[in-house]
Amino acid sequence: MPKRILEGVVVSDKGDKTVVVKVERTLLHPVLKKTVRLSKKYHAHDEANALKVGDLARIVECAPKSKLKRWEVLSTASAS
Repeated sequence: MPKRILEGVVVSDKGDKTVVVKVERTLLHPVLKKTVRLSKKYHAHDEANALKVGDLARIVECAPKSKLKRWEVLSTASAS
């Protein structure tokens, strides 16, 4: 089964080797037929502590690394 890859913005880098990535998605409301933006935060493992708040991050599913971390950083790109 292929692993899921998500892209989002780093909103916190306070934890050691951990970043919190906010991923936004859009969907069409079934009744109102209006586009709705939903967001979710994922805790991801960042081995190099390279990401800072505001950076764009691609994360990939992995085996559980801690209570909250089920994702790890795949690649980075600055959003400046």
